[in-house]
Amino acid sequence: MSEVRNLLKTSGYSERAIEYYENHLNVGSLDNPDAQYMFTGPCGDTMEIFLKIASGIITDAKFQAIGCAGSFTSGSALTKMITNKTLQECEKLDENDVLNHLGGMPEQKVHCSRLAVLTLKKAIEQFKKKE
Repeated sequence: MSEVRNLLKTSGYSERAIEYYENHLNVGSLDNPDAQYMFTGPCGDTMEIFLKIASGIITDAKFQAIGCAGSFTSGSALTKMITNKTLQECEKLDENDVLNHLGGMPEQKVHCSRLAVLTLKKAIEQFKKKE
């Protein structure tokens, strides 16, 4: 077991969260996104989300973050969860949905799932204003 994997596991990250972190799931950007938003949370972590949207459905999602493993695992989980979902379905998500999807994250990192969800909601809000 790698040292990073061991540290994340010992800290309370689930196996799924560790896999997302190690594989950089959906980390990156999209060319010509239909929606894009950058948000900085109260802890100082920053997330930027990029969305492709067609007929009210998110067809692709990527993110970039400046922050801890919690921000990266939350961004990965969220982008996986929202792909091929309607905007209305995505607007109903909250941090508990992200935490449930991950299956475990240290208590002190729960705010990272909130950062991911808030960034998504701001991106959708901005997209709707443009339509």
